[in-house]
Amino acid sequence: MSILCGIPLVECVYCLACARWAWKRCLHTAGHDSETWSIATAEEFAPVPRLCRYILAVYEDDLRNPLRAPLDGYGINPDWLIQKRTYKDTCGKAPPYVLYLDHNHADIVLAFRGLNLAKDSDYAVLLDNRLGKKKFDGGYVHNGLLKASEWVLESECEVLRELLEKHPNYTLTFAGHSLGSGVAAMLSLVVMQNRDRLGNIERKRIRCYAIAPARCMSLNLAVRYADVINSVVLQDDFLPRTATPLEDIFKSLFCLPCLLCLRCMRDTCISEEKKLKDPRRLYAPGRLYHIVERKPFRMGRFPPVVRTAVPVDGRFEHIVLSCNATSDHAIIWIEKEARRALDLLEKDHTMEIPAKQTMARRETLTRHSEEHKAALQRAKTLDVPHAYTSSEYGTFDEEGNESSRRSQAESSFRSTNKGKAAESWDEIIELLFGKDKDGHIVMKK
Repeated sequence: MSILCGIPLVECVYCLACARWAWKRCLHTAGHDSETWSIATAEEFAPVPRLCRYILAVYEDDLRNPLRAPLDGYGINPDWLIQKRTYKDTCGKAPPYVLYLDHNHADIVLAFRGLNLAKDSDYAVLLDNRLGKKKFDGGYVHNGLLKASEWVLESECEVLRELLEKHPNYTLTFAGHSLGSGVAAMLSLVVMQNRDRLGNIERKRIRCYAIAPARCMSLNLAVRYADVINSVVLQDDFLPRTATPLEDIFKSLFCLPCLLCLRCMRDTCISEEKKLKDPRRLYAPGRLYHIVERKPFRMGRFPPVVRTAVPVDGRFEHIVLSCNATSDHAIIWIEKEARRALDLLEKDHTMEIPAKQTMARRETLTRHSEEHKAALQRAKTLDVPHAYTSSEYGTFDEEGNESSRRSQAESSFRSTNKGKAAESWDEIIELLFGKDKDGHIVMKK
């Protein structure tokens, strides 16, 4: 018909559809991903800049004589450094890390550095995976990152248990950037499954901060462990947004923009429902903190805003076609912008009285709990594979569940004692009383 009329209708429609898609993709900015999220508070975001500096400290050879320290330093007391592992110590099984005892913040920190482009061992960790290769706790995880985390736990288990027993009020924090973020997130899962090896540490004492996180676990695990794992993303960072396998990304590092554009076109043709139904698809872990500092069609950086949520659908699914997609992945920029964001958040609360701060803290904990429960319920509503509500996994109200189990045990114990008492009374009655020929109860002689 289009040939007869002399007008290429099909071709025009196709070109218009492509132009519309390209226009929508160019207009899609990072701010759209988190525009409905709530604003983070200063107290919950406070550890992020500090942990970024700890991660940067892993790159130093001598912390007493640092060469690349930020203006304010790393904030590390060399006398409190417990372990500093290099590639020689890890034998390529895991990225370098430091174990630091932070007395100022009552925290035991295990911080991992990011990918080293000059180390084959880091690539070996990334390449040790394929889609659906490794199952863990009812979901799928990155096999290489899981093996690296298991090696770290095996190596540092004794030291960590001694520190936790010596400091029972301290928290245990895992932190990492890029490759290290995946190892830290996997280590959190492994520790949660083996808490008895660390002296039965309570769940609420364990936390993880994945800076510029890699997609390393399936959606059900990412949501279920959102009360433990926190992911921090700076504006347009490409790594948390692309489901492209990590090995493909870093093998194509010099043609990364081309790869991201092709992946962007491919993912656009896949429906959101199909993505959610794939149990092997990996996601950025835990609760997400998104630092937004740029606006569309405007030059320069603006005062950063930190938004947070535990999303299920729309969980950084769209790649942002931006010239900052790779620079926003750098730990130096993340530390700088996180510190700016924290300063702005703290200014908003400087005039609050302590009672109001305490109330705000309680409201934050309640909001986190409600958001986590809503995310678990949302995952179950969307039929995410292997998604369960919090009550089935004990994510919330662990004390309540423990008390209910204790009350059940006590009630069963009381019923058992009552049964024993009843049996003993029947025996006494049989000994003291009997029945005559007419069936009347009489006292035995």
